[in-house]
Amino acid sequence: MSRIKEKFAELEAKNQKALISYIMAGFPNDKATISTVRGLVKGGVDIIELGFPFSDPLADGPVIQNASTISLEKGTKIAKFFSLVKKIRKETDIPLILMTYTNILYHKGYSKFISEAKKAGIDGFILPDMSVEESKEYLQAAKNNADTIFLISPNTSIQRIQKISKVSSGFLYLVAVFGTTGVKTGIKKYTIDAIKQVKKQTKGKIPIGVGFGVSTPEDVKKYVKAGADAVIVGSAYLKLIEKTSQNQLEIKIASFTKSLKKQTIL
Repeated sequence: MSRIKEKFAELEAKNQKALISYIMAGFPNDKATISTVRGLVKGGVDIIELGFPFSDPLADGPVIQNASTISLEKGTKIAKFFSLVKKIRKETDIPLILMTYTNILYHKGYSKFISEAKKAGIDGFILPDMSVEESKEYLQAAKNNADTIFLISPNTSIQRIQKISKVSSGFLYLVAVFGTTGVKTGIKKYTIDAIKQVKKQTKGKIPIGVGFGVSTPEDVKKYVKAGADAVIVGSAYLKLIEKTSQNQLEIKIASFTKSLKKQTIL
C-alpha cells in the first residue's frame, strides 16, 4: 500500500479528512521550502504537494505562475528538486506528491523519471495536462511505483468520471472552479453538486480531493461538510510565503496549517 493510501486509511480510522497543502519547490529559495515543509508538518498537514516549476503552467493562476517563474530563475532543475525531496525525506515520512506538467516527465522518459522520483521519496504525481487517452505509457511506468492522480472538473461527464477514476490512484482531484488555480470566487453550488455526483459515481472506491480557489478554514469546512475526502490549499500558502520573513516562516505556516486542519476533524 502506498503512503498516500495508508494516510487516507489512517484518517478514516480517526474520522478525519485530509488536508493537502501545495507549495512550489524552490520558492523563493530552497531554504524557504525546507522551513515551509517543517511548518506544514508541525501544523498537522496530511499530504504535501510539491510543485516543480514549468515555463507554461496552463492550469495555474498568477500566484503559482509567479512562484514558478521565481523558482526557475533561482535555478530549480530536476536534480536540485530530487535533492530537496531527499532532504525532506530525512525529516518526515509524510506522503509527497509531485505536481508538474507532462513534458517534464516525457522529456526524460516516463520510466526513468518516475523511478528517480520514487527513489528520492515521491509517492504520487499530479499532471494537469495528462489526458487519459494519452496516458498508457505514463500509467505503465507508474504502476506499482507511484500513485497517478488525475483531474476532473464539475462539468466532466458521468462516463468520463468513471473512465478517469479507473486509472486514478491515491485520490481523484476535483477542480472546484472553472478556470485556473487561486481564483477566489466563493463556493459554488455547482461544486457542491459535483462532489455529490462524483462520490455517487465512484462508490467510495477512491477518495475525492477538492482544490483550486480554496484558501480559508471556512472553505475547508464547507467542502468537508459537502463530502470531500481531502481539501487542497495552494495559492494561499504561496501568498503567505511571499509576505513572511525567513525567520518567521515555519511559525506562520504551522499556525495557518493548524487553522485549516482543525476543519477536517469530524
